[in-house]
Amino acid sequence: MIKGLIYYSILCLGLTGICLAQSFISVSNGKLIKEGKPYYFAGVNMWYALYLGAELNPGDQERLINELDSLQKRGINNLRIMAATEGGLEEPMRVQPSIHPEPGIYNETLLEGMDFLLNELGKRNMVAVLCLNNFFHWSGGMAQYVSWADGTDIPYPHLEGSDWTKFQNYSSTYFANKKAQRIHKKFVRKLIKRKNTFNGIRYKDDPSIMAWQLANEPRGFAYEEEYLIWVEDLSRFIHKKDKNHLVSLGGEGSLTGKQGTAFSQVARIPSIDYLTAHLWVENWGWYNPKKPELSYESSLKKAAIYLKKQISTADSVNKPLVLEEFGMSRDNGNHHPHANTSYRDQYYDFLLKILENSIRDGHCMSGVNVWSWSGQGLPPRPEEFWQQNDPLTGDPPHEKQGWYSIYNSDMSTLEMIQKYNQRLAHMSADRAKK
Repeated sequence: MIKGLIYYSILCLGLTGICLAQSFISVSNGKLIKEGKPYYFAGVNMWYALYLGAELNPGDQERLINELDSLQKRGINNLRIMAATEGGLEEPMRVQPSIHPEPGIYNETLLEGMDFLLNELGKRNMVAVLCLNNFFHWSGGMAQYVSWADGTDIPYPHLEGSDWTKFQNYSSTYFANKKAQRIHKKFVRKLIKRKNTFNGIRYKDDPSIMAWQLANEPRGFAYEEEYLIWVEDLSRFIHKKDKNHLVSLGGEGSLTGKQGTAFSQVARIPSIDYLTAHLWVENWGWYNPKKPELSYESSLKKAAIYLKKQISTADSVNKPLVLEEFGMSRDNGNHHPHANTSYRDQYYDFLLKILENSIRDGHCMSGVNVWSWSGQGLPPRPEEFWQQNDPLTGDPPHEKQGWYSIYNSDMSTLEMIQKYNQRLAHMSADRAKK
C-alpha cells in the first residue's frame, strides 16, 4: 500500500516568478518515495529553524536563508525540526519564548516563523519533519502538559532533590493523563489546519512537510500500555485530519531496560508509516572522547549491532527506517567550534556506509539526520548553557553549547555528507530505472 497521496503541487515563488513542482513523500513496499523515485537522504536536525524564520526577536530570516542555501549546496534536503515549544518565560533550561506559552494561547510571531521556514523549503525542494512534542524539558514538552493539566510542579533534573529518573517518571505520566493529551491534540489540530501566511497553502496540503512526528524520544516507562494506546490514537487522529502526509513516532528504537519504548509493538501499528531510531554512543556510555583509544572501536561495534537490530525490525514489518539522531563530540570532548572533528568524521562515515550498504542489500533503511546543524550559529560561551538572546545553535538549551553542533566551517564533515548525498542520489536514480 502507498501511504499518502502522490500528486504534484505547484509552488510559485513570489517575485522570482519561478515555479517548482514538488510531490508529497509517500511509502511503498518498505521504501520512502519522492517524485516517483526511492527517497534516500543524509539530512540534519535543525530543531530551532522556525525560530530563525520569525520576523521579530528571536528571528533572523537572513541567517535562515543563508543556512538553507548552505545545506542545499551540500545536497542536504531533509530537516528535522521542533515544531512545538511550550511554557512560560519563567521556566528554566528551555528555549524561549515558546510557541504555546499557556493552554490554548499561541505565539503568532513564531507560527509565522514556521510559515516562513516552510515557504523557503518549498522554494528549494527541501522537506521538513515536524516534531510535535518532546519527552524532555528543553522545549517544554510532555512535562509541561502534565503540569498544566494537574497544576503540579515539574521536577526538573537539575533541581536539588530531583534527578533524571524523577523527571522521566513525571514526564511519562503524560501517557495516562487524558487532559494533558487533549491540550496537546488541540495544538496539533491547529497546525494541521493552519494556512501559511506567505503562500496561502494549508499545512495539511504542503509537500514541503515530509511527515508529522508525534514526539521527540517518548518513553513509556511504567505506562508502556498507555504509551502504545497514545501512539495509535494520535497517529490515527493525524491521518484522519491530513490525508497527504506521513506520520512517524520520533522514538529511539529498542532501548534496553524498562524504558518502555516498545519498538517492535510500535512498528506494527498501521498508522505509523515509517520507523525511527536514535543512536548515542557518548550519552549511553559506550564512547569516552577523553579516552578514544580505549572506547572508540568498541563503540562502533555496539553502534553497528544496535542499528542492525533496528533495521531487522523495520524489515520484518516492511516499513522504512530513518536513523534520525546521532552525533559525537569533537576530539577530546572539546566544545570550541574550531576543535578537530577527526573521530566525529570517522563515526559519521561509518554510519553512512551502513546506510549505503543497507540500501544496496535491499533493506528498509532509507535515511539519516545527523545531530545537529548549527551553521553560522556560534556559542558565545562554549561548554556553558544557552541563555536567552544567545545565538541558537545545534545544541538545545539544556545541554552545554558546542557539544554536538556542526558549523559551516566544519569542511571535512560537510564534504563527507555531501559525498554520501551524491551517492544516495545516484542510487535513487538507478533504482527508479528498474
